[in-house]
Amino acid sequence: MSDQQFTKPFIPVIQKTSSLVIMALIAIAAFTMAFFSRVEIISETYETKVKAAEQMAEAMQLLKEVRLEKGVFIDVENDPNETGLVGSQFSLTTTDEGDLDAKLTTLDPNFAAAMVELLNQAGLQSGDTIAVMLTGSMPGANMAMLIACDAMDIHPVVITSIGASQWGANDPDMTWLDMEKLLFDNNFVSKRSIAASIGGRNDQGRLLSPKGRELITDNITEHGMPLIKGEGLRDNILQRMDHFGNHDYKTVVNVGGGVASLGTSFNLRLLPPGVVYRQDIETITRSGGIEGAVVNFVKQNMPLIHVLNIQNLTEELGMPFAPIPLPEIGLGSLYAIHKYNLNITFICLLIVAGMVIGVGWKSHQQIKQRMMEHEPDSVL
Repeated sequence: MSDQQFTKPFIPVIQKTSSLVIMALIAIAAFTMAFFSRVEIISETYETKVKAAEQMAEAMQLLKEVRLEKGVFIDVENDPNETGLVGSQFSLTTTDEGDLDAKLTTLDPNFAAAMVELLNQAGLQSGDTIAVMLTGSMPGANMAMLIACDAMDIHPVVITSIGASQWGANDPDMTWLDMEKLLFDNNFVSKRSIAASIGGRNDQGRLLSPKGRELITDNITEHGMPLIKGEGLRDNILQRMDHFGNHDYKTVVNVGGGVASLGTSFNLRLLPPGVVYRQDIETITRSGGIEGAVVNFVKQNMPLIHVLNIQNLTEELGMPFAPIPLPEIGLGSLYAIHKYNLNITFICLLIVAGMVIGVGWKSHQQIKQRMMEHEPDSVL
């Protein structure tokens, strides 16, 4: 073995610049191939979702104009998207605390597309009839649901509790019934509530002042609706079920935290938003509570669409929470998702992994051979 061979530096293939450049180029090519293998999968209800969202945008504009005509001041700090539909922190008809960010989220026209998604997940078809329970707390979610029903040709039978939590439809001069009538008269929704209650604690307006309860009952009377007001919560729930009657309901919808709708028979905090089934409620049932109207329907083995805990719901649907500014209609995972071709991606992974393993094995063999050829003791 000549001295020249030993003076030439030993570099395994894994340390050669040329090898590293080639490996990098192959890795980049594999990544590029995998990246461009993705395809856009458009939602099967894309057109319906866009239609519902556009309808909601127009409906919101109408309500905003009416409120501005009434001299309502838009608080850009609490209503950064200037919808004109964010209520006040305090009023005579405010029943409870409210989450401002949740209210802002439901005042995104894309929320109507989200309701189309939930109705579709529940397996509803054109012509189906559903029971819908609303409150005054989230007017955005209310109109989104009713507009989504129209877009899908679904017939909602609606009962509303009028009291509203903070930042909702808690203006005595513009309750949810007032908004609902405006939307109905201008052909944005095709159904109105068939009955209404005061809402709040026990569904009887507990913790409201006598004046607050009077304002709500007068508002219900002005709209010519039956007032649900029994001897207590159980009686109010029974009256609700009587008003719903014996239609062939395919599902039940709850928007908000109305106690007559949800009752006290299960832990509300554990009830997930979205499409819920009987077994989901049975696992969180507690003894001694009052079963709400929702439970009466779910016991008939129909799904529940539960629109509450808005942040969790938006995470589930891939929507932004309290977005500023409002997102563009038709964009986002509600409308289309991107998926990668798993076959191509797996082949690219095998190529890169095989290359790294191969170069590593080759280098190991070179180092092993070098150590066998180089014998330090022979030169002593």
